[in-house]
Amino acid sequence: MRTLHFSLRQANNLLFALIVLLNGYVIAAPAWPRLSFWWRANHSSQQAQLTQAVHSRFSASAAANQATGNSLIIPTMLLHQTTLEAPKGDWFNALKQGIWRWPDSSTPDRGGNTVLLAHRFSYTGPHGAFYFLDKLRPGDEIALVWDFKKYVYTVLSSRQVPPSETSIEDNTPDARLTLFTCAPLWHPVNRLVVVATLKAGS
Repeated sequence: MRTLHFSLRQANNLLFALIVLLNGYVIAAPAWPRLSFWWRANHSSQQAQLTQAVHSRFSASAAANQATGNSLIIPTMLLHQTTLEAPKGDWFNALKQGIWRWPDSSTPDRGGNTVLLAHRFSYTGPHGAFYFLDKLRPGDEIALVWDFKKYVYTVLSSRQVPPSETSIEDNTPDARLTLFTCAPLWHPVNRLVVVATLKAGS
C-alpha cells in the first residue's frame, strides 16, 4: 500500500511538471521570436548585410550561384528566404515550408500585382516567415529576386482587412508587391496586408 501511495505521488508530480512545462511553452512560444529578433538586431550585422543585398548590383551569374532561387529580402524583418511556387490545391504544404506566391497573381517580370503570403505564428512553427510583417512601415524597402533578376519595392501601406477582403489579390495596372499574413498575432481573425510599389529603374 505504501508503494502504491508513493507511485501515485510520483505520477502526480510528473503530471504537474508536464502541465507546468506545457503552459510555459504556450506562454513563451509566441514571444520567443521577438527575443531572437532583438538579439540578432542588436548583436549581429544581419540587417546591414540585407540592406546591402537590396541595394547592391545584382547579376545573373551571382544569382546562378545562389541555391535559394527566387527569394524575398526584407532588411526591416531580418528576412532572406526562398519563395515557393505551388498549385492552389497544395497551399497547406506550401505555407508549411515558407513563403508562397499566390498562383493567380502576377510575377515581377510581368508587372501587375505579385502576391506573396506566409504564416505568421503557429505552435508547431512559432517563427513563421511573416512573423514580423507588422514591423514594415511606409518607405521601407523590399527586394524580390525573380528569375535571376532583382526587383526593389518601397512599402506604401500596411493595414488589417477582414478575410473577405479578397480584392488585395486582384491584379493591378501598376507593378506592385502585396504581402499578407494572419493578424493579430494572438487571435488571427484578420489579414495583415503590406503593399509595396516597384521603384523606378528596378
